[in-house]
Amino acid sequence: MGLLDVHSFAAGRWVSPDSSARSIENAVTGDVMARAGSALDVAEMLDYARTKGGPALRALGFHDRARMIKALALHLGEHKQALYDLSFATGATQSDHLIDIDGGIGTMFVFASKGRREMPDGQIYVDGDVEQLSRNGTFLGQHICTPLQGVAVHINAFNFPVWGMLEKLAPTLLAGVPAIVKPATATCYVTELAVKIMVESGILPDGALQLVSGGLGDMLDQLGHQDVVSFTGSADTAFKLRSAPHILKNSIRFVAEQDSLNASILGPDAVAGTPEFDLFVKEVQREMTTKAGQKCTAIRRIIAPEGQVDAVIAALSARLDKTVIGDPSAKDTRMGALVSNAQKRDVLEKAAIIADEAERVYGDPDAFDVSGADGQAGAFVPPMVFHCANPDTAVRVHDTEAFGPVSTIMGYRDLDHAISLVNKGEGSLVASVITHDADVARSVAMGAGAYHGRLYFNNRDSMNESTGHGSPLPHMVHGGPGRAGGGEEMGGVRGVMHYMQRTAIQGSPDILTAIGGQWVAGAEEKKGPAHPFTRTFNEVEIGETIHTEPRIVTMEDIEHFAEFTGDTFYGHMDDEAAARNPFFPGRVAHGYLLLSFAAGLFVEPNEGPVLANTGLNNLQFMKPVAAGDSIKVRLTVKKKTRRTDEYGEVRWHVTLTNQDDELVAEYELLTMNKY
Repeated sequence: MGLLDVHSFAAGRWVSPDSSARSIENAVTGDVMARAGSALDVAEMLDYARTKGGPALRALGFHDRARMIKALALHLGEHKQALYDLSFATGATQSDHLIDIDGGIGTMFVFASKGRREMPDGQIYVDGDVEQLSRNGTFLGQHICTPLQGVAVHINAFNFPVWGMLEKLAPTLLAGVPAIVKPATATCYVTELAVKIMVESGILPDGALQLVSGGLGDMLDQLGHQDVVSFTGSADTAFKLRSAPHILKNSIRFVAEQDSLNASILGPDAVAGTPEFDLFVKEVQREMTTKAGQKCTAIRRIIAPEGQVDAVIAALSARLDKTVIGDPSAKDTRMGALVSNAQKRDVLEKAAIIADEAERVYGDPDAFDVSGADGQAGAFVPPMVFHCANPDTAVRVHDTEAFGPVSTIMGYRDLDHAISLVNKGEGSLVASVITHDADVARSVAMGAGAYHGRLYFNNRDSMNESTGHGSPLPHMVHGGPGRAGGGEEMGGVRGVMHYMQRTAIQGSPDILTAIGGQWVAGAEEKKGPAHPFTRTFNEVEIGETIHTEPRIVTMEDIEHFAEFTGDTFYGHMDDEAAARNPFFPGRVAHGYLLLSFAAGLFVEPNEGPVLANTGLNNLQFMKPVAAGDSIKVRLTVKKKTRRTDEYGEVRWHVTLTNQDDELVAEYELLTMNKY
């Protein structure tokens, strides 16, 4: 293979590297394999994103953008073999590719799904319930979220050139914001290929995605308050970038996910011979060797009961002995190389610092086997385990990270001591606890939760389906306090909100209905030309309402429903007992009888556009109904959401009132209606 020229994609053009380009080495051979970097017109890139990409994305609704993300994921999946083949040069094995490439594609699928299921079929996200700000309900408040009208600059780390891009890109695009992606130069050639695959698919609007292979120049100095910087990398680099005067002066959002001293605690109950002990050792070994330990979530500190430390070292050493280190493209290889020889030097330097406070009990960087590759030319290091006998007085084991297959074991006296040790990292992305004792889990959650972005508990009950200590999932937040950066990524819809502005809106019910795209109680009630159940999804309008005739509830109704259903609760059948109940005036109608009567009042029984009743949300009973009372129903079209090519979901606001117009019950009805 000749020297690769890694291009940038700027303002719709592919830009070749120039004389300022930096050389990139093959992690396995140490040979220079590529070059990247060029002087870019960053002002043009930012303008292209803001004036072309942003408006095009904002013109789409959340569901349209979700479909676009799904299409991108499917397209990437069709071309992932090319990404696999290229990624071996980063030192990653085939198993590592599944985390980076398949994991990134899977993350896009999750965001696409959540966009369709949890976000509206429109352009404004309604956040929370309506707040009544006036006595009679004519002046209301609500929160909405709208896309920022700038650009998201994504600065990614070298260890996951595909997942690291896609886990930021998916929520950004779903929010309706264009992105400029800047991968770490050491592995940017893999990111370039992924971007090229997406751009050439024709799925994305122009300006939605750009790529900087190499340095950003002064791009961050040209950002404004509508822009976002999302960063993954070291704490030192994050501090340098986020503390720049321009970033601070303009209150530019800076989302940081930083490397941290993540830890795993072996519960006091998980002694040698238990499933939890074996699981703990397996988790540690996997986290040390996956991606050659180059994971921001890898286990750096192993915290075990003092009486179990020797057993853990012996068991972990036995598992690590089976780790084949070498050519990552070979099927038998279990751990490949670090990303570069520069990274190898850094890891060995950090390991030497840790060695000032801890004894190396496994692994010798000067004597280890490498299969199918030159161990001196390539960026290979062996797994190394250190033992810290005095973790209370030690400092470096809690603040120095060797970003490779290096971990330190330390003993704890009791659970409070374990919690104290795990918190000495001053904030991490994840801490795990392997225990079968629920009280231990709760104590750690209470004592350590504030220090960690994620707590991962595992034991014999969950281990067969668990996803692993080091696997951040798109459904859950990824980030952490303190050293971990103080930010969050992913977390489902929470991750989308980083690229949107939350705004409080205040006004009349009609104004809130028009803005949010869903009917608010008190807004105009529209009368349709026919019963709404006879009108298609496209024909019914938000606010379309019917009021039914009243129905009297009799004692015969109550007793028949009780006998027919078997619900003979005393409040419906025992006069004396019901009278003693402070909530009832005596025997009352069943709540579900009222719902059945309500359906009978508003349903149009003939075949029509309504295909199915699929749910009933937020049911509340406000006032009991006694024999002789009457009920009537108001049914209003609250919200419409397209679901498939054939039908959509209609949400109906339903209220039941009695003969005195007092509210008896309220709920949201869901139906699927043909277009």
